[in-house]
Amino acid sequence: MSEGIVTIRPGREKPILQQHPWIFSGAIANARHAQPGDIVTVVAHTGEFLVRGYWNPRSQIQVRILTWQDEPINEDWWRRMLQRAINARYHRAQYNAGKRIINAENDFIPGLIVDRYGDFLVLQALTLYIDQNKAYLAQLLAELFETANMPIVGVYERSDVDVRGKEGLKHSTGLLWGEEPPDLVRIGSEKPIRLVDIRKGHKTGYYLDQIDNHAVLASLTSSHQYHAPVSRILNLFSYTGGFGLAVRGHVTNVDSSTEALALAQKTYQLNERPPDEAEFIQADAFEYLREAVARGDQFDVIVCDPPKFAHNKQQVERAARGYKDLNLHCFRLIRPGGYLMTFSCSGAISTDLFQKVVFGALADSGRQAQIIRHLGPSDGHPVALTFPEGAYLKGLLLQVY
Repeated sequence: MSEGIVTIRPGREKPILQQHPWIFSGAIANARHAQPGDIVTVVAHTGEFLVRGYWNPRSQIQVRILTWQDEPINEDWWRRMLQRAINARYHRAQYNAGKRIINAENDFIPGLIVDRYGDFLVLQALTLYIDQNKAYLAQLLAELFETANMPIVGVYERSDVDVRGKEGLKHSTGLLWGEEPPDLVRIGSEKPIRLVDIRKGHKTGYYLDQIDNHAVLASLTSSHQYHAPVSRILNLFSYTGGFGLAVRGHVTNVDSSTEALALAQKTYQLNERPPDEAEFIQADAFEYLREAVARGDQFDVIVCDPPKFAHNKQQVERAARGYKDLNLHCFRLIRPGGYLMTFSCSGAISTDLFQKVVFGALADSGRQAQIIRHLGPSDGHPVALTFPEGAYLKGLLLQVY
């Protein structure tokens, strides 16, 4: 594999030296002997070594940094970095449960996401270099898990994300290594047990970033008066019902997807939940909320976990209006003393802005609320301190009066 040289413009080294993992096209003076997907050495205009990464001139982010050390990017490097990420997860988790293994830039391996569901890995290749090397990485991951006595039986690709278009790549799915996954993969050895559709489910099959927040909700409702059977929980954008499975009481799961709700019902049955404890409503969440307010409905707990509203800075204002509308109606539906667990997964919406939007909704509702806890992603989703863009999921647990 050839290695080209990328030279940085004078005065543009600071973000690189501060270990931000991206080098944009505007910071680059020239690139020599570099082909798309190559490993490149990045140097200052004086010729001094800065970093080593991979190159794609079709992307606005032309270099994604792999190391700040003058070291080769070879099999030893990949084994060390992949093993480091695995070790960080599995000293505190069952290996057959759902878990993120590689979190791209946040694990200092840009462009690569890997999740584990039971005995299967799901790999997303977000960039050209990772796409070119995905079969090799799948094989290497299988070897590392085998050596650690946590074997896998298959690696499935779910590179069906739009961000690949910025790298000049099309969607790609299919088996990379080992056996094909079954239609549904079961994760977890204790209840709640989850069923995951690796081939067609959202993201890589499940919202693994929310599993710790499921536990927060379970702890809240089991230690409070709301554990009583008469409690009512509203789970908006419910997908396959994960938040609803975390609590006892009557859960109303609302989602626009009939397929997701069907899988939610199957998961509830697997967990032997009584039929009268849950209902599954196919509806637009905005419309459902407006109708619920008009009916005078009241809930003890509401979970509002919408999809990404802002994909870039140009969509922030519109997204903020959407978040405000959702939260305003949620505030109107919560019984005094009840709880709202509300989220944004839009990376373009900062934590501060999200809190201000929710505050605006509260002010318009005429209610009062306290922040019980700030919420973020599960511990398999670390955020590199030098990469604030990685902090996409933010949430608030509020008690409402």
